[in-house]
Amino acid sequence: MIWMILALPLIAVSLAYLGATLAIWTLVGAAWLGVTAWLGAWSTLAVALVFGAFLLVAGVFSLKPLRRAMISGPLLAGYRRILPPMSDTERIALEAGTVWWEGELFRGRPDWARLLSFPQPKLTPEEQSFIDNETEELCRLSNDWECSHELGDLPPQVWQFIRDKGFLGMIIPKQYGGKEFSAYMHSQVITKLSTRCSASAVTVMVPNSLGPAELLLHYGTDAQKNHYLPRLAKGMEIPCFALTSPHAGSDAASIPDFGVICKGTWEGREVVGMRVTWDKRYITLGPVSTLLGLAFRLYDPDKLVGEVEDLGITCALIPSNHPGVHIGRRHIPLNAVFQNGPNWGKDVFMPLDWIIGGPKMAGQGWRMLMECLAAGRSISLPGSNTGMAKLAVRAVGGYSRVRSQFKTAIGRFEGIQEPLTRMGGNLYMMDAARVMTAGAIDLGEKPSVVSAIVKYHVTERARQVVNDGMDIIGGKGICLGPSNFLGRAYQQLPIGITVEGANILTRSLIIFGQGAIRCHPFVLREMLAANNPDSATALVDFDDALFSHLGHTLHNAARTLVMGITGSHFVGVPRDIAPETTRYYQQLTRFSSALAFIADVAMVTMGGDLKRKEKLSARLGDILSLLYLSSATLKRFEAEGRQQADAPLMHWAIWDAMFKAQNAFEGVISNFPGRARSILLRRLIFPLGRPYVVPSDLLGTQVANLLIEPSATRDRLTADMYVPRDEDDAVGVIELALEATVQAEPIEAKIRAAAKAGRLDGRGAQLAASACEAGVITPAEQALLTRRDELRDKVIRVDDFPQDLGIRRESEGQPGLRAVA
Repeated sequence: MIWMILALPLIAVSLAYLGATLAIWTLVGAAWLGVTAWLGAWSTLAVALVFGAFLLVAGVFSLKPLRRAMISGPLLAGYRRILPPMSDTERIALEAGTVWWEGELFRGRPDWARLLSFPQPKLTPEEQSFIDNETEELCRLSNDWECSHELGDLPPQVWQFIRDKGFLGMIIPKQYGGKEFSAYMHSQVITKLSTRCSASAVTVMVPNSLGPAELLLHYGTDAQKNHYLPRLAKGMEIPCFALTSPHAGSDAASIPDFGVICKGTWEGREVVGMRVTWDKRYITLGPVSTLLGLAFRLYDPDKLVGEVEDLGITCALIPSNHPGVHIGRRHIPLNAVFQNGPNWGKDVFMPLDWIIGGPKMAGQGWRMLMECLAAGRSISLPGSNTGMAKLAVRAVGGYSRVRSQFKTAIGRFEGIQEPLTRMGGNLYMMDAARVMTAGAIDLGEKPSVVSAIVKYHVTERARQVVNDGMDIIGGKGICLGPSNFLGRAYQQLPIGITVEGANILTRSLIIFGQGAIRCHPFVLREMLAANNPDSATALVDFDDALFSHLGHTLHNAARTLVMGITGSHFVGVPRDIAPETTRYYQQLTRFSSALAFIADVAMVTMGGDLKRKEKLSARLGDILSLLYLSSATLKRFEAEGRQQADAPLMHWAIWDAMFKAQNAFEGVISNFPGRARSILLRRLIFPLGRPYVVPSDLLGTQVANLLIEPSATRDRLTADMYVPRDEDDAVGVIELALEATVQAEPIEAKIRAAAKAGRLDGRGAQLAASACEAGVITPAEQALLTRRDELRDKVIRVDDFPQDLGIRRESEGQPGLRAVA
C-alpha cells in the first residue's frame, strides 16, 4: 500500500504527460483505489466511504450538466466580474489576422514535420528578371550620399525610373496594370534596395505596404479599384496613408481626427457627405503625394445614414489637391531624405463615396487597418532592416580582412571576431525569419503575432549588427562622406525601431499580450464565451473551453517536468532532419511546452493584472519570439540543402537564441509574484539546472572567419545584395580590395620568409621591389602587391570637406558637401 501511495504522483504525471481524457483519469483512479484498498485490507465501511466520495467527485466532473451547474457556472460568473471589458477596437485587433506557426509554439507541441513541409518561397522567372535587371539598375542609379547631402531627394530621373518600371505597383494585380508580385518578391526587392539607398527603398516600400493600394485591393468598390489602381500602378498617383496624429501615436485607435456626416454641396448639387478635420504627422510620401489615404473617427449626429451616432474609425481616399487639404513641409527623419511630413485639414467637405469601400464601410476602418497591417509589417521593415544588415556584414567583413594593424588583419583579432560573430549569426537568423514570414503571406496567412515578432526582432538585431559594424570600422564609420558605407545606416536605424508600432510597445504589450489570446487554443474561446449575452450558450462554450484548458495546462506541466528531467532526449523529431540539429528540435519542444505551461500559470494567477506586468509580458514574448526565430533558422538550414560550410552560422544563431530564451525564462521565474510559486516553477522547468551556456569562442571564431573570406557561404549570407564592381564606390572597392588582399597574402608570406632568412632589406614597397630583384617574387606578383596597396588605401580613406562644409556654396546655388579628392 505504501508503494501504491508513493506511485500516485508518478501515475498522475504519466497520465498528464500522455494527455489522458477525463474518462481515463476516472478509470485509472478507480483502479488505483481498488488495488490500494485490497493491499491495505480496508474494511467494507472504509471502502464504501472512499469509493462513494470518489464516485461523487468523478460524477461532478464527468456529468456535464452537473459540472456546469456546480463548477463552470460559478466560475463563469466570477470570470465575468474580473474580465476587463473588451472594447470594439481591442476585439477587432484580436480577431484580425490569422494564427500560423506561432500557434504551434504556444500550444507546447510543435509539429516539426508541418514546419518543414511549408514550401520554400521561390521567385518566378519574371520576378527573378525584375530583380536582376530593373532592381539592379535602380540600385545603380541611386546614390545615398547624393540624395541625402546634395539633392535632399531622389534625382528626377530616379523618380521617373521608379514610375516607369512599375515599382509603385508591385502588389497590384496585372488586370489593373500592376506587377502582381508575390510577398516574397516584394520582400526581395525591398531587401536589395536597402543595401544601397534608403530613399529608394522607402519610396518603393510604402506604396506597396499598408496604404491606399492594399486597402483598395481588399475593401475598395469596383469603381474605386477601376479608377485608382491603374493610376497607382503606372505611378500617375503617388499615395500616402495618414494615420498618426500628434496626440495619438502608439495608441492609434484613439485618434482625435474626426468627420461629421452632414449635407453639403458637391458638383453643384446638395448631397449627404462628411466634413472632416484632421492633423497628421510623420506621413511618409505625404509631401509629394497626390492621393491621401486618411483615417479618422466618423460621427453621424443627425443620423442621416442610420441609427448609430458614433460609427467608428473610417478610412477614405482624398485627392491631395482637394480644396481644404493642406500638405505641409517636410520632416527630416535623422537626415533620411525619403519624403515624410505633416498634413491637415479643417471642415473639409467630401462625398461619402470617398470612403474606401463606399458608405457601407463607414466605421470599418480599424478592422481594415488591423487586417492589412499584419501582411505589410511582415514584409517592409524586416526586408529593409535585413538589407542594411547584409550591407554591414559583407562590407565590414571585407574591411576586417583588408585593414591591418600590428601587421595583422584586424579580423584575426579575437576582439574583432566577437562582434563579427554576432553580425554573422544575427544576419543568418534575421534573413531566415524574413523569408519564412514572407512565405507565410504567400500561403494566404495574415499572421498578426508573427508580424510583430519579426518587426521587433529583425529591427533590433539590425541595430546590433550595425552597431557592431561601427565599432569595428572605428573612425572610418564616424566620418560621413561618399567613402563611408555604414554611417548613414547607423543614423537611420532608429526609424525602423520606431515606426509601425514602436519596439518598446511591440515587445511589452503586443507580442505576448496578443499572442497569449490569439495563439492559445482556449483563452480566446473562454473570453468570447464570457462576452456572449446568451447565457445558456455561454455556459456550454465556457465549460468546454475551461476543462479543455485545464487538461492542456496539466499536460504541459507534466511534459515540462519530464523533458526537464530527461533532458528532452526522448522527444520524437522528424526522421529526415539533419542529424546535427536533432537536439535543437528536442530542446525547442521542451521550451515550447514550458512556455505554454508558465503562460497558463501567469494568466491564472495574475489574471487581468498580467496586462500591467509589462516586464513579465515582454519576457514571455521574448521566449515565443526566440522559438519562432529558431524555427525559421532550422527551416533555412534544411531548405538550403544543409550546407555544411554554413553550419557554424546556424549553430551559433540557435545557441545564442536558446541561451537568451533560457534567460527570459529565468527573468519570468525570478520576478513571478509569490516566492513559493517561483520556486515551484523553477523546479518544474529547470529540475536539473539550465541546459544552455553562451556559444563557444571556437564556434564564434568559425563564424567570424566566414565573414572575412570570399566564399560561397559569404555569398549566401549576403545573397541579393547590390555589390558593384567599381573601385570608386565605397562597397565596390572593398570587394576588389578583399580579392587582392587574399591573393597577396601568400606573396607576402614568401617575402617575410626571405627577409627572415636575411636575403632582403627594406620596408613596404621597397621590400617588395627588393624581393622582385632577388627573384623571390615575380614582376606580376609585385604588381599585384602594388594594386592591393592602392585598393587598401582607398578602402581606409575618409572624406574631408571645405571649412564651411559647403554651406556657403549651397547658398550661392553651387553643390554643397562634395568630398575633396
